[in-house]
Amino acid sequence: MADGTSRRRFLGGALGAAGALAAGGAGFGVGRATEPADASPASTPSVVPFYGEHQAGIATPAQDRLAFAAFDVTTSDRQALATLLGTWAAAAAQMTKGLEIGAVETAPQAPPIDTGEAVGLGASQLTVTVGFGPSLFDDRFGLATQRPAALAEIPALPGDALQPQLSGGDLCVQACADDPTVAFHVIRNFARLARGTAVMKWSQLGFGRTSSTSKNQQTERNLLGFKDGTNNIKNQDAHDFDDYVWVGRETDQAWMTGGSYLVARRIRMLIESWDTDQLSDQENVIGRYKTSGAPLSGKHEFDTVQLEEVRHGTPVIPVNAHIRLAAPSTNGGYKLLRRGYSYTDGIDAQTGLLDAGLFFIAFQKDPRKQFVPIQRKLGSHDALNEYIHHTSSALFAVPPGLHEAGDWWGKSLLT
Repeated sequence: MADGTSRRRFLGGALGAAGALAAGGAGFGVGRATEPADASPASTPSVVPFYGEHQAGIATPAQDRLAFAAFDVTTSDRQALATLLGTWAAAAAQMTKGLEIGAVETAPQAPPIDTGEAVGLGASQLTVTVGFGPSLFDDRFGLATQRPAALAEIPALPGDALQPQLSGGDLCVQACADDPTVAFHVIRNFARLARGTAVMKWSQLGFGRTSSTSKNQQTERNLLGFKDGTNNIKNQDAHDFDDYVWVGRETDQAWMTGGSYLVARRIRMLIESWDTDQLSDQENVIGRYKTSGAPLSGKHEFDTVQLEEVRHGTPVIPVNAHIRLAAPSTNGGYKLLRRGYSYTDGIDAQTGLLDAGLFFIAFQKDPRKQFVPIQRKLGSHDALNEYIHHTSSALFAVPPGLHEAGDWWGKSLLT
């Protein structure tokens, strides 16, 4: 059976006779996933609600695993793009409840609707977050006038060593879960459902979250061995979300109200070089003690960073320390919501060194005022630059959340 036929069977009556552009999980037709009679997935602790004012996977407490992918749309048919986004929304509504997107066992002559590797693993706190890249707003779909000003291409930044094949994209999908198979299952099935409409451009798997996004989480460590994101925005900080994360009335495009902007950067760490550096130098590079995570001006992790403190005529926190240059107080008060993960992609064939580091993800209200100026400063002055290379970069507009079955990402944009 052709993939187009499989998709039609999957959508069933949800698209309607006119190809109603959206599939919200109702009316999957033949092969619809069924819930166990003795379970209510939406009420289990492992389920993060899929529908809401904002997309899950932003304010949600960061999970342990990441599967991220960027897609390029291969069609110029606006209806086909809308149908794809509706198909993805229907599939995500099922998967975030720990269900298959459709029956794994189908007719022997037809491929199964769900690939099956996540069967029995449960929801595992899965969240699925979708965004639109600047390149989606070209002439193919007539969207040029609806491109937000904040979705401006990230300019060349100091220290960039970007690989074009690992950067950009028309669409992005961020799948986060506490089980790696559950997260990967989303990307695999989204890629399959996209056949004929979009292709995966690049992807990245992540492990070991590197930022806490809730006051109920401990601060984890990155591959440099330091606690990362101690002063990150937490989901209990509603004012910070309104001020720095959620797009509000200031936007020039109403369809983005309640959304956010996602910046993704693959930052390779030169681990072997770092591991030969003495402890005191490592701590001066970061501006924190390695074991406790405390700022060099304090004793405990959450002590206030005292950037003005001087000892023997020298700043306690060096002028080129990472935490000094990234601090809101040195960046006009602006903050970012970080949701990064460690990654490892084996050995670099050219150098024989580990290809590992940080897959940096940050959400914000306006990258032009937040990520870009902060990174420009870091790229020019950060002592950490000796040990890192930025190898990929991408920006996506993440629209607001979906309200109910039948809703889909970009519905107000494309209709």
